[in-house]
Parts: sequence; structure tokens; C-alpha cells
Amino acid sequence: GAPDPTAGASIDDENCWHLDEEQVQEQVKLFLSQGGYHGSGKQLNLLFAKVREMLKMRDSNGARMLTLITEQFMADPRLSLWRQQGTAMTDKYRQLWDELGALWMCIVLNPHCKLEQKASWLKQLKKWNSVDVCPWEDGNHGNELPNLTNALPQGANANQENMGQCKSLEYQHLPAHKFLEEGESYLTLAVEVALIGLGQQRIMPDGLYAQEKVCRNEEQLISKLQEIELDDTLVKIFRKQAVFLLEAGPYSGLGEVIHRESVPMHTFAKYLFTSLLPHDAELAYKTALRAMRLLVLESTAPSGDISRPHHIASVVPNRYPRWFTLSHIESQQCELASTMLTAAKGDVRRLETVLESIQKNIHSSSHIFKLAQDAFKIATLMDSLPDITLLKVSLELGLQ
Repeated sequence: GAPDPTAGASIDDENCWHLDEEQVQEQVKLFLSQGGYHGSGKQLNLLFAKVREMLKMRDSNGARMLTLITEQFMADPRLSLWRQQGTAMTDKYRQLWDELGALWMCIVLNPHCKLEQKASWLKQLKKWNSVDVCPWEDGNHGNELPNLTNALPQGANANQENMGQCKSLEYQHLPAHKFLEEGESYLTLAVEVALIGLGQQRIMPDGLYAQEKVCRNEEQLISKLQEIELDDTLVKIFRKQAVFLLEAGPYSGLGEVIHRESVPMHTFAKYLFTSLLPHDAELAYKTALRAMRLLVLESTAPSGDISRPHHIASVVPNRYPRWFTLSHIESQQCELASTMLTAAKGDVRRLETVLESIQKNIHSSSHIFKLAQDAFKIATLMDSLPDITLLKVSLELGLQ
């Protein structure tokens, strides 16, 4: 009646194995001391991959291993040297710190962890954060000058208002038995969480590196979503989230009122627009037109109902924050407008609405001229008669 000693642990048991702490510490120390040479970055990424694997297996050593790695990163003598000299760390090194942060996020958001574990991690993270040499999230201490040469992908085919190298994946609906909603699967839940995350209102961070990361992360997540073929179930989720984001309060980046320095929604809205257009054109345009705004370039941003005497309009001072990625953001805004112009061909009402939005929200003369050219090309395609309304749009934008 004794249990089978070769059967291994029960499926519900916590998966755990002995961790050679000294070896992990020595490995990380050695890799960091090599200063990014001799494939040290690759070796560290293998360690990070091991932590991810352990977290997936619910191995309690995952958090311990990441703690050891982080301690060695914090003890890196180059941190204090860079801090004293006011020198920026290399992009490769920053990416390793980004990976550290991402893994800690996975750990603290783990629903299977006990409260006392989370409390101890919070204490540890605060301790590291209070150390002088701890790098800032934006990757600099205000000494770095912006250099955006080749920093961000440009144009409509930016990921190819990378993909080619990846093996195409097939996404399927796996039933999620413990959830209440009928017809829900892990895929529908993952897509919905991605849409909620992309639509969150968030203030643009201060530093150049963090601003680039905002763009990069958004584009990476959207490129993942583009790999998924939308079926009826997923279209329902898109509709639900688009309506919710339009009607939501300050949590939504597509809400009626947003902060002047809120991260623009142009890239996300272009994806929503093209996804919703075949299924619900009205909602697609409503979403894209709401996202066209770029409040950071407005000289004043009044709020409140000024038609009522007891409501005094509060005016934000005319101050331009340091948005290092502004040219990229404006090109994304232009692409969103161009996408709407193309889709609205032949629809007088919608074309006039898009024109008004362009005139109100786009401040760059070069982008307005590009849209005039786009409108002309769309209006005079060889296979059909010229679209008179689009030609008028082109003329008006050209004159502007």
C-alpha cells in the first residue's frame, strides 16, 4: 500500500528543486564583468529564460533565482561609475534591466503567491529602488541628449493616420473551464486583456529611452494581435472594448477627457479601425476620430462647460514637455488620417468629417501636404472615375 517511489510529485504539489545560489551569483558576476563582450548578453538571456521556465512550472526557486541575479546587477561597479561621469548605459545593458523589470512584474502579479511572499518582495524592491546607483526606468538621469536616428521604425510597413523573420503561429481557442462566461477561451481572454492594456490612459514618461520603449512595446503587442485571425467571438470582444473605451472615464486613453500629456492612441486606433471596419464601420470611425487628437501641441486646453456661468474653464499653460518621439507620433497620426481617407472614398459625409478632424488636430504642414497628396492619389485611381469629394479634400488640404 506504499506510494510508488518512481511516480514523482503529485500534480498539485509545488514544483521545487535545489538551487545552487553561489553558482548563479558567480555566473552573473562573470557575465557583467565582461562588459557585454564574449556573448555575455546571450548568457544572461539564457538565465532569464530559465527564470521564465521556472515561473511557468510554478517553481518557487524562480523568484529566488531572480533575486540573486538582481543583487548582482545592483552590485555592478559600472553603475556608480556611469552615475559619477553622467554617462548613459548602453542600449544592450538597458535591455537586460528591462528584462529584469519584466520578470519581476510576472512574479508580483502571480495569482498563486501568498500575501506574505508579495510583502517580502515589495520590501526588497523598495530597498533596491532606494539605492543611489539604481538606474531610472527611463534609462538616464537627465544628461542624455536625444538621438533618434534609426531609433524607431517608420511608415506603414514598420513591423513587416520584423514579422517576416518570425515563424507564423496558429492561435486556437482553448476552453477556460473555471471562467463563468460561456464561450470564453484563453485566446479571447488574452485578446481582451491586450486591448484593455493598449487603451489605458497613461502619461508620457520623461526620458528618451522610456518614450521609445512606449512606442516599441505598443507596436510589438499590436504585431502579435495582427497574427490572430478575427472570428465572430473576437469581433464581439473588439466591439465591446471599443465602446467601453469610448465611454469610460479617466482610465481610458480614448475617453472624452484626457490629460494633455497622455500617450496618444493613434497606432492603437488605426489597428482598431482596420479590424472593426468590415464589421461595424460606424464604431470604427468613431474610435479613429476620437483618437486623432494630439493635445500636447495645443496652445491651451480648456476644460469644463464654459456655457454655464458657475463653471470656470481651467487653462493649461502653454508649455511644451520634452517629447523626444514627437516626430514619430505625428507620423502615426498622419497614417491614421490617411487610413480613414482611403476607407471613406465615395462617402461624402465621412470624408467631410475626416477632413474636419485633420484640420483640427494635425499641426505639421508637411503631414497636411502629404495627406493632400494621399487624397489626390486615392481620388484618381485608374480603375474608376475620380472621386469629386476627395479631390475637394485634396485641394483644401493643399491650400491649408
